[in-house]
Amino acid sequence: MAFWLFKSEPDTWSWDQQVAKGDEGEEWGGVRNYQARNNMRAMVTGDRGFFYHSNVGKEIVGIVEVCREASHDSTTDDPRWECVWIKAVKPLPRAVTLEECKASPDLAGMVLVGNSRLSVQPVTEEQFAAICRMAGL
Repeated sequence: MAFWLFKSEPDTWSWDQQVAKGDEGEEWGGVRNYQARNNMRAMVTGDRGFFYHSNVGKEIVGIVEVCREASHDSTTDDPRWECVWIKAVKPLPRAVTLEECKASPDLAGMVLVGNSRLSVQPVTEEQFAAICRMAGL
């Protein structure tokens, strides 16, 4: 299993909206960055990730799971763009902020710490575990 982080502006798509989609999940469409798209192409069903509220809050708020592997992004006719579907698994007992991630020596190499603009990014197993501990899991 691989681990990821999915960023969304909560006023556009929030954790609560993701939860409301249930087990069917939601297409993670509209991504127009090749690196983020390639990250989604590398995902398999069952991979886990964090749901991160960007711009407003700047915090990791929940855990999601890939429920459909990369396929055509329905938000465009351009065949270059693909995306996965994700479903909410559980909220974090306590959100973990970007500032906390930057302050943690265990997360110094995390993509979020060095490149907080990439919308879909890999997370190592160690980083995933560290954030879960910080969140009270």
